[in-house]
Amino acid sequence: MKQAWQLERELRDAAIPVDRRKQASDWYTSETEFPHGDELIRKFWSSQVPGSFAPEIPYLEMVQAWSNQGYDVSAAEELLPHGIELSRAIGKPEDMDRLRVLTAELLRRLNNAPLIGTHPYYSYTHPMTWDEVRAAMPIAEKGCDSVHEPNAQGDSERIYQGWLGQLSGGAFGTAIEGYTGTRIAEVYGEITDYVAEPETVNDDVVYELVLLDAVEKFGRAVTAGQIAAEWIRSLRFGWSAEGIAIRNLNMGIYPPESGKFFNYYSDWIGVQMRAMVCGMLAPGQPIEAARLAFTDGIVSHSNNGVYGGIAAAVMTSLAFKLDDPRAVLAETLNYLPAQSEYAAKYRRVLTVLAKHPESEALKLIASYFERYNWIHAYPNMAADLFALWYGEGDFTRSMSLLAKAGNDVDCNAGLVGNVLGVMNGVPEKWAAPIGDILETYLPGRERNSIRELALRTARLSGIL
Repeated sequence: MKQAWQLERELRDAAIPVDRRKQASDWYTSETEFPHGDELIRKFWSSQVPGSFAPEIPYLEMVQAWSNQGYDVSAAEELLPHGIELSRAIGKPEDMDRLRVLTAELLRRLNNAPLIGTHPYYSYTHPMTWDEVRAAMPIAEKGCDSVHEPNAQGDSERIYQGWLGQLSGGAFGTAIEGYTGTRIAEVYGEITDYVAEPETVNDDVVYELVLLDAVEKFGRAVTAGQIAAEWIRSLRFGWSAEGIAIRNLNMGIYPPESGKFFNYYSDWIGVQMRAMVCGMLAPGQPIEAARLAFTDGIVSHSNNGVYGGIAAAVMTSLAFKLDDPRAVLAETLNYLPAQSEYAAKYRRVLTVLAKHPESEALKLIASYFERYNWIHAYPNMAADLFALWYGEGDFTRSMSLLAKAGNDVDCNAGLVGNVLGVMNGVPEKWAAPIGDILETYLPGRERNSIRELALRTARLSGIL
């Protein structure tokens, strides 16, 4: 019997990208409300990633994610081939009845999966509160947090360039996310520009906008519960961890439980993809950026998923005072819980990058993270580090490297683009096609000025 990660790997390796130069995105016409009942079940057995059309099977991903966290999921894995086969052959009403029963049994087995006490996951520490996370950072032993002197005009422009870099990177990556780098190269070759007409709408940035709403209402001392209330008010749907968190919140399950309660995806990329705004709210103040990322992160994630958000926030914050991406990557380690699995993976990737040329490093990283889903925090953190290390500050070069790495390219390009935008600004070839408009699916905020968003962020950061 194949394990969940092997089935997912086969799906990913076989997936050939839809050439977005020939087929337009469906983001503008796709539903922004989660389906229910039988429609939801069928969607979770067979889906496509909005924008790129990459295939995915959320029920398979749940099992894979739970396995990565040290659960014995073998009983659930037994049902995966049957569920996949049955979902593809539905023709009669009784077929749907069978699939419904099988799905419930799959989730029952998954939710009752026993912990594997000897699993490597439990050899690491998982500090849960902010005080515990702060105390576990190497910077705590050093007794200081390096803070740069704010520059109202300069930092405000850097925030604008950060937003522009994030949005152009996200628009670049949306067209190719969900595929391996090898498959992307087969269709597009070497990528040095947008492969399709860039569009800023996706599901990543809305969480940052909602966080800004919360900070505007409650100040920098905003709590996770207050952020959660803004989620309930503004968000109607979400993918993976965010989707489960929204369900939990609407059931009255608030953070930190909202990020943990049957949240199979709590170690996935969600916080890592959205925490750059925390770095822009705390320019050159990495501890404060980390605190904000933690506070926002526990709404939808826990443990390593939150630490990934801390890494993204710290990188962005450090970009205001360091002009070398490699220095940013090295310094970020000082702000991660030292004995966490995330920090261990981060250190290992840095070691690989420092010792090997680009092509060899990419192969080693891919092998190292082969058991993890393409949306998990770890392989995408590795892609971020890979691009920032070998890109050496060049925006186009860094985007090209992210395409070679594959996986969740829009999230990764958003992070890398933000860091490089803050550090060096965004080249005109990437900025001009974006213009000044950020489009979202938030009611009443379908069209937003990027310049005004940057000014708002700067005001909330305290530099204006």
